[in-house]
Amino acid sequence: MKAVVQRVRQAKVSVEGKVVGQIPSGLVVLLGIAQGDSEQEAQWMANKIANLRIFADQDGKFNRSILDVGGQALVVAQFTLYGDARKGRRPSFTRAAPPEVAEPLVELVAQLLVDCGVPVACGQFRAHMLVEIHNDGPVTIILEQ
Repeated sequence: MKAVVQRVRQAKVSVEGKVVGQIPSGLVVLLGIAQGDSEQEAQWMANKIANLRIFADQDGKFNRSILDVGGQALVVAQFTLYGDARKGRRPSFTRAAPPEVAEPLVELVAQLLVDCGVPVACGQFRAHMLVEIHNDGPVTIILEQ
């Protein structure tokens, strides 16, 4: 499981011109599921995201989590995180989990974040999405287990 986590001032996801998920501030989580990922990886990822200290405290140091600042998360499935472009010119996605495996795990990570106390909005699985991200900082962290 791999995630690109971006601290944002606002973000939204649209499908066919309609907003399907939107947050005012917090984290955008572009989430890729690999073959062999399970609930164990989902639990690790949700806990890591909820407690990741990438928000500044009063001294400007990264000491606060999304829980500490009352932020929200926008979770967007992103199988292309497992694109391998080392050979040729077209990426191979053979490491990405098939949709029927990936979708429930993406939903589980989102639910586990909610269970941690993080309000969550989501993109739409298997849709062509337009993701609008107002990266704050910019701060972008890659998490992988």
